[in-house]
Amino acid sequence: MLIAEVSEKFALSQDTLRYYERIGLIPRVNRNKSGIRDYTEEDCRWVDYIKCMRGVGLPVEVLTAYVNLFQQGDETVGARKEILMEQREQLCAKMEEMKRVLERMDDKIARYEQTIVEKEKTLSRG
Repeated sequence: MLIAEVSEKFALSQDTLRYYERIGLIPRVNRNKSGIRDYTEEDCRWVDYIKCMRGVGLPVEVLTAYVNLFQQGDETVGARKEILMEQREQLCAKMEEMKRVLERMDDKIARYEQTIVEKEKTLSRG
């Protein structure tokens, strides 16, 4: 699959895909005889995984470390699992914080709506 197709499939710019490869976020992509990137299904799975993890805020450095460990083989399974467990814990904490912020926003919106209702009552009496 060409980089343009992968770019469209995952809604990532071609520059982003090249950057991800350059910094080791996705393993090196094979090239065809003309030197053009030729993404395999495995490459696409990596792109999908990294896009998902970046989408929830996992740092590039953490993901790069994870990919590097993955490339070292099965002896790094424990270290990779540890990275994922740490990131999961941080993500859960972030979700709790977001939940608190959402509740505050809901309260604020409710106060605005109440203010509007009160003003409308005043206007309808006048």
